Amino acid sequence: MTMKRIIKNISVIAVLMVFTLTSCTEDLNIVPNDDDTLLGSELYEDEAAYERVIAGVYANLALTGTGGPESSNIEGIDAGTSQFGRVLLYLQTLTADQMIWSYENDPGTRELQRNIWTAQNPMILGMYSRTHLTIALANNFLRETTAAKLDSRGVSESTRADIIEYRAEARLLRALSYYYMMDLFGKANFGTEANAVNTVLPVAERAELFEFIESELLDIESDLVDAGQNQYGRADKGVAYMILAKIYLNAEVYTGTPRYADCMNYCQQLLSSGYVLATEYKHNFQADNNLNSATGEVIFPIISDGSTTQNYGPTTVMINGSVGSLEVNGAEVGVSEAAWGGAIRVRKEFAQLWEGGNFIDDDRNTIISANRPIGITDISDPNQGYIIQKYSNMSSDGVAGIDQTFVDTDFPLFRLADVHLMYAEAHLRGGGGTITEAVNLVNALRTRANNPNTISNGDLTLPFILDERARELHWEAHRRQDLIRFGLFTGGNYNWAWKGNGSNGIAIPAHLNLFPIPSLSMSSNPNLSQNPGY
Repeated sequence: MTMKRIIKNISVIAVLMVFTLTSCTEDLNIVPNDDDTLLGSELYEDEAAYERVIAGVYANLALTGTGGPESSNIEGIDAGTSQFGRVLLYLQTLTADQMIWSYENDPGTRELQRNIWTAQNPMILGMYSRTHLTIALANNFLRETTAAKLDSRGVSESTRADIIEYRAEARLLRALSYYYMMDLFGKANFGTEANAVNTVLPVAERAELFEFIESELLDIESDLVDAGQNQYGRADKGVAYMILAKIYLNAEVYTGTPRYADCMNYCQQLLSSGYVLATEYKHNFQADNNLNSATGEVIFPIISDGSTTQNYGPTTVMINGSVGSLEVNGAEVGVSEAAWGGAIRVRKEFAQLWEGGNFIDDDRNTIISANRPIGITDISDPNQGYIIQKYSNMSSDGVAGIDQTFVDTDFPLFRLADVHLMYAEAHLRGGGGTITEAVNLVNALRTRANNPNTISNGDLTLPFILDERARELHWEAHRRQDLIRFGLFTGGNYNWAWKGNGSNGIAIPAHLNLFPIPSLSMSSNPNLSQNPGY
């Protein structure tokens, strides 16, 4: 049984589980919306529950509540501003140079895409809260699966063997959550299963988080399933290697010490772990990307299903958001004809990366320009700016997803193409490897995209890598992180349309490299201090 099916089957129990954690997540101000949803430790008396409960930790990456897409299991936090993949996309992509959201009356979006956010932004609160909730869920699972508790329940040896893997996965998902806290906020409320409940959590700063993430992933490696060999949607060694590669690539930002050789080491491990590029670029972003050739490339997805796990996740947002203009009919991408009225477009700087003859037939170039202007002088006008059709609710066989709003397309959080580009960048930054292999890995992506304009050794430079990452990985929640690593997110060395609330872009202060700690979280945990500049 795949994790996609498991999440479907246990979504209600999984999300209700969070209400057992109120006492150990005071920093989130979580309050049960319905006393009947409270579940106690008696749940674990059923041996079949352990699989369902670990799937619940995964489910928190996709779901926001049990009452459908509009429901939220965290009081005071809206479902639309707290779905993990969606708020991750907004914080990593909408704040940078690739995406514009038309409807600025949607809470939080105006401030994010104009780089004028504050500690009251609901999207920032949604990311902070949802990520900490994953940590709390993982901690609860680990508390309930100690050897002593399994002994007291008489759990069978066969189930115990499975629980070894489940515990490693819970620790990995916790490390993943702390990775995003480290990247986005530079600190986090820090708790493990060892922390007593009903206590206010201490706070870990960036260096401490980095050390914890690294040590956790190294410690659990032997208990994880081999890379690419777990059930679809479940984490394995490949996901651990990917997180390690990412933290090492960005280590100079996080700790002040470059770790490019370590990044190269894990890129090489991933490249030798049996992953293969999808036969077609678009397979990674279609409704059957859990079944088509993308299964060889996607290292870790966020599950989406149009029937039983309906939510306003990133693929639902991006697919519906590209529809509604005169140029795009919903039937082409498997959603309703009108959809969301041209909600999302691209900024001109991203569109300009595709100009010239080298990218006219590149499969990654899904820009639709028609008679539209490339620039956006009025964000509220959906007819300004180019649009793209990267994601689709159509399968590789041309069959539409089961629902015309909530899509079946899983979000590729990590995929092999990123490893190709990380290898090339780590090599250029002195991490080892060879120039021949770096060029070959970049050219493999171009060849897969049917782009005959392959590169030679002299073409491989850091500015080239930054642009090629945008062409390959746009709208996959990497761009802000990339621009920060290249020193281009804040300051005025690179300005894009509407950066800093200027139509042509203006310099923004360095403190915006980190998001503020949400005001609600500050008031709930006296150990928290605000990031500088806010």
